[in-house]
This record gives sequence, C-alpha cells and structure tokens, in this order.
Amino acid sequence: MRILSILEDTTVDGPGFRTSIYCAGCTHHCPECHNPQSWDKDGGTEMSVEEVMQTIEADPFANVTFSGGDPMQQAEGFTELARAIKTRTNKTIWCYTGYTFEALLRMPAQRALLELIDVLVDGPFLVAEKDPDLLFRGSRNQRLIDVPRSLAEGAIIEWQPSL
Repeated sequence: MRILSILEDTTVDGPGFRTSIYCAGCTHHCPECHNPQSWDKDGGTEMSVEEVMQTIEADPFANVTFSGGDPMQQAEGFTELARAIKTRTNKTIWCYTGYTFEALLRMPAQRALLELIDVLVDGPFLVAEKDPDLLFRGSRNQRLIDVPRSLAEGAIIEWQPSL
C-alpha cells in the first residue's frame, strides 16, 4: 500500500481516539479538498500490512480510520489490512471515500473491502454542500453509513452516534 502518513490518537476521523491511515492516490480531485497532496498515487511510502499493523496494535484503545487519498483506489491492499485488523483486534474501521455506497456495491474489489468496514463516509466533497457543522464530514451529500446493517437490510442505514 502507498501510505502518506499514519496519525495516532486523532479525534476528527470518527468517534473516540483513532489511528488514521492516510493513503496516497485519489482521482476524484474534489475542489477545495482538504488533502490535495494525497492525490498523487505515487506519493507517500510503500508499506506492508505488517508495518501498518505494528502501529495499529501498539495502541489497544484506538480504533482505525482509512482516509486519504481514497482507500478504495487501493482496495486490495486495504482489504488485506482490514482482514488483519478484524482477525487480530476488536477495533472498528471507518473509511472515507469519494465513491458512493451504491457504486462500491457494483465494484468487486471495492465491495470486498466494504464488507469489512463498520462505517463508510461516502461521496465526494462538494463545495456547494459544504457545512462546517457536520459531524465527521465536510459536505451534506456525504453520508455516515452503518455498513453491516446496510448490507444486511439491503438499504442505506445511517450511522448514529451513541449517546
């Protein structure tokens, strides 16, 4: 996988403390993207699943977020990483992508990754829909999707924060 950075103990990429894995490569090129340096698919550093897992496993309390770039554009590597997380830890996985949930369902490699994700933040950032007051996303078109429930029920079920 091409990884730009790993940010430990962040609280902006999902609830609670998280280890965020920022990948390289994104073809969406959303205007006003907050991370345009992530667009270059050759940016960052090549890392193995084991190298990333060392950081993830070092913090027993932080869950995991895949961001970028777009992790769905490195679906095979992130699927392998997600399988390791699910097998070796009890951590939840959030994933940010510019694709919609519906589009990912039609893409075999991306669907394999989707099936291992707990919450998907889907859709491109749209300037016309920008809202700084939204929880864990930048524009109103983006959804926080409870992936296991959505797959089981065959309909989009939005994630709700626990009170």
